[in-house]
Amino acid sequence: MFETLNTMITNSLGPAGPLLVVAGLAVLLILATLPFMLNSKPDPLDRLKERNREKLNDQTRAVLRDKRRNEKLNKYAQFLEPQDEKELGNIREKLMQAGYRSKEAVQLYYFAQFALGLGGLAAGLGYYFLALDPETLSMQNKMMYIFGPGVVGYLAPKYWVNKRKDKRQSEIEEAFPDALDMMLVCVEAGQSMEQSIVRVSKELRGSYPALSDEFEIVTYEIKAGKDRGKVLNDMADRCGVQDVASFTTVLNQAQTFGTSIGDALRVYAGEMRDKRVMRAEEKANKLPTKMTLTTMMLTVPPLLIILVGPSAVGITQLGN
Repeated sequence: MFETLNTMITNSLGPAGPLLVVAGLAVLLILATLPFMLNSKPDPLDRLKERNREKLNDQTRAVLRDKRRNEKLNKYAQFLEPQDEKELGNIREKLMQAGYRSKEAVQLYYFAQFALGLGGLAAGLGYYFLALDPETLSMQNKMMYIFGPGVVGYLAPKYWVNKRKDKRQSEIEEAFPDALDMMLVCVEAGQSMEQSIVRVSKELRGSYPALSDEFEIVTYEIKAGKDRGKVLNDMADRCGVQDVASFTTVLNQAQTFGTSIGDALRVYAGEMRDKRVMRAEEKANKLPTKMTLTTMMLTVPPLLIILVGPSAVGITQLGN
């Protein structure tokens, strides 16, 4: 019976027929389990624990986290978050460095991977069965058309987050020397470090919103009573830029040893300006190398046509 069924599937769908049937059954099973997962009832014991916890920590939980708008995501957190604490910390840090600081960012990230992966797989299967002829395609092309969109959909959120992270870090790196100069002016004018950060955050809002947001978070955390050294270290982790990490180290050392913050800012601001000039010179030195291939492709063929073309035409006419 299995051989007959295998022969029928192979004759209908081609050599990759059994594989397509197995993939289709897997997709159908996944789609069939989704309604049960969405409509599953919570465990009574968990509900009792949650009720007791709400009675004991009602006010605290209301301040720390409001779950009313994200009840569905929190319900399936075990499916939308990695169970390994190290992996969860790494992806959360990457999302914060990309600018996604909400508590549901990790869950939304994995949900986007899951949804886009299944959507791409369904689109690939639909395109394969509706728009292609299975008999004229090789096994490699069939796998590419079926699983390619699913792989692209699964990797799309990761690519987007990495691009956002690189763009945001570049913006912070470019804005940081100007922010240090402005902070130095504020400190030398008699303002405290906290007041300088507030002023710099307001002044940078129009030009560099990413760095302005980070300074604004620092001001809020300091006003909330958090230790300034810990606040600055958290800022360095959120930015993921070496210049910011070095800046926080300089300020923490100045606070620890009791040295002047203005002197430390003056020296470090000068180093950041020199570093920005060095980065600009490095890009300028790389430009001729990058332009070599383009120059050859756009210059040599027209030059050969201009120089050799008349000679070739003359030789052809002499031959005739």
